[in-house]
Amino acid sequence: MKAFFISLGILCLCWLPSTANARDIDVDLELILAVDISYSVDEGEARKQRNGYVTALQSAEVVDAIRSGPHGRIAVVYVEWADSAMQRIVAPWTIIQSEADATAFARKVHDAPFVQGHYTAIGSMVERSFTLFRANNANGLRRVIDISGDGPQNQGANLETARLRAADQDIVINGLPIISQSQDPWRPRVDVQIDQYYRNQVIVGPGAFVVPAHDFDDFKKAVLRKMVLEIADNTPYSNVGNGMRP
Repeated sequence: MKAFFISLGILCLCWLPSTANARDIDVDLELILAVDISYSVDEGEARKQRNGYVTALQSAEVVDAIRSGPHGRIAVVYVEWADSAMQRIVAPWTIIQSEADATAFARKVHDAPFVQGHYTAIGSMVERSFTLFRANNANGLRRVIDISGDGPQNQGANLETARLRAADQDIVINGLPIISQSQDPWRPRVDVQIDQYYRNQVIVGPGAFVVPAHDFDDFKKAVLRKMVLEIADNTPYSNVGNGMRP
């Protein structure tokens, strides 16, 4: 009989959920870094984008901004996107609360192979983000999708609908438009002021903003500024968008 109760106790313990798995980690920010690698971005330009994030992630300014929050940590994932079928996780969800964490995450971004996409499906990237947020085992005070790119949407899920869904879920979308002379050979030539397009058609949420890069060489400086503002929850009001909803 004693052996029976011991076995029963072990069986019950096996059914108890793990504390680590049952409880999400509290963070100040859940951040999706979503980086355009459509056909208008060649490999050299893509490397400049990556290097901009790698440098920013390891900077004292970003690490200090992370440490300054109530929890002193953020959850971040790095995704490269293009058409509706391509949202590639380059560096998976990671909790960053120290310089060592930031360096390790930056190394994953730096070392990943480059894969180029075709079209520009911003709406599909936003839609994929909802799934990514649900799967990160983090409980953030804020959720932000940080989209960088050099062209307007030309394929994929409806961007306006995706923005409405983000607004309804209290998700902020910020933008880093790259003012580039490159043209995507997969689409007719378009003349769009990409910074205005991002301000009016992409970003959404309270305090949402854009920080434009004037070319790919300017990207490193722009991404550092944007990440510090994003993590510290500061808004550059001269670059704010059109309010809480599309």
